[in-house]
Amino acid sequence: MNNPLKIGITHGDVNGISYEVILKLLSDHRILDFCTPIIYGSPKAMGYYKKMLNMETINIGIVSSARDASARRISLVPVKSTDEVKVETGKPTVDAGKAAFEALHQASEDVKAGIIDAIVTAPINKKMIQSDKFSFAGHTEYFANTFGGQALMLFVHDNIRLALVTAHLPLQDVSKALTQELIVSKLRILHNALLRDFGIRRPRIAVFGLNPHNSDDGLIGNEEQLVIAPAIAEATAEGIVCVGPLSADGFFGSNAIQHYDAVLAMYHDQGLAPFKALFMAECVNYTAGLSVVRTSPSHGTAYDIAGRNCASAQSIRSALYLACDVVRKRAQFTEMSANPLITTKQEIAGNDQE
Repeated sequence: MNNPLKIGITHGDVNGISYEVILKLLSDHRILDFCTPIIYGSPKAMGYYKKMLNMETINIGIVSSARDASARRISLVPVKSTDEVKVETGKPTVDAGKAAFEALHQASEDVKAGIIDAIVTAPINKKMIQSDKFSFAGHTEYFANTFGGQALMLFVHDNIRLALVTAHLPLQDVSKALTQELIVSKLRILHNALLRDFGIRRPRIAVFGLNPHNSDDGLIGNEEQLVIAPAIAEATAEGIVCVGPLSADGFFGSNAIQHYDAVLAMYHDQGLAPFKALFMAECVNYTAGLSVVRTSPSHGTAYDIAGRNCASAQSIRSALYLACDVVRKRAQFTEMSANPLITTKQEIAGNDQE
């Protein structure tokens, strides 16, 4: 509490609902009791939305660097290209995409340097942000490339978590992309995230099949028998508690999700269509497997309601809370996992020198 976490918030697409949900989030000043929010964005766009939404009483200080942000105050770091960006509510534009990238890039550099503790990314337009500097299917792929390693898209709502083997991939390519090696690697990332980031001592993971009715013992495809079941067996041999392959439709229909700490779905809509139908308003998109902590609200730019003052801030609020929680859980895990013999040997060596 004496040193609240510095959480960077990228402004996303200035023409969507990002500034609205950010302002609604920060209108509750109790947030300042446990973190220091630092917005990466545009003072011009912020002023525009504060006036439009009649939220001009929210005090946001402009700082040249996140290093200068004061504890328990809201700060905004102006990023390149944002002074020129024109706010066109509800309209996708190239300039808005450029401004979204600049905020994302600066926040990424700062979290890499340890200036901020975590990043919450407001939604972007994946088409408008494309350039020679950003050629990814989304935030998850960008962070995986920027920080190395194999990222895992994980959606979180309270104690319910759903991860994806394949994410932003055309449906026609899913089957050939699924390999035993890929599924095992995703299970390892998920298992480690449940241990380190969520503090679960012995996590249980449900693993979906690919085909309808779990292929009906090979009548409707054979990926379950040839790829998924062997991957589960390999992961189980490594000590990962995972069950499957399970039929996705029956799983959600029977509420079996309550009996597991996480679910691993084979492709995007298999997992996220039912998950968002149940938990869209409050769930969080978390990128597991990274050296840094990144969360995001589960919704998109929502151009259709941009500027109408009807967007909910609950998802980005949950994203902020989760970012803080994961940073603290990681610190606890590191402390609990430290080898006490190393400290003991160092102390003995110091005593000998005395």
